[in-house]
Amino acid sequence: MTEYLIYFNQQWVGDHTEEWFRSRAPLSMAVVDDMVAAGVYVYAGGLEGEGSPLFTVSSADATGGTVAISDGPFVETTEVLGGLTVVDVADEEAARMWAGRMAEACGWPQEVRRFKPRPRPIAGS
Repeated sequence: MTEYLIYFNQQWVGDHTEEWFRSRAPLSMAVVDDMVAAGVYVYAGGLEGEGSPLFTVSSADATGGTVAISDGPFVETTEVLGGLTVVDVADEEAARMWAGRMAEACGWPQEVRRFKPRPRPIAGS
């Protein structure tokens, strides 16, 4: 089995009413429940966005030789990750099928990317 990331950028969501968003939640959760039942579910979750009282972003940078922790996203970008799902499936076709189901349930596009294989542990560690 191989792990795939299914994700969306917040900008792809579009403007909708609170009622519309509430109507999508049960549909999305049904897909997650189906993933669990199929034995492919690893993780799924949305991220707090700007405007939420719980929204915080921190940045860790060790490129200067020491770790610097800063408040706020300082990378200039036009897209912000909105949510993600990780599935462990047999192949890309299965990952695409789950992404399609999630796109239908959410009402916005989803992308699929394969994770690199996990490194093997170093002997003796």
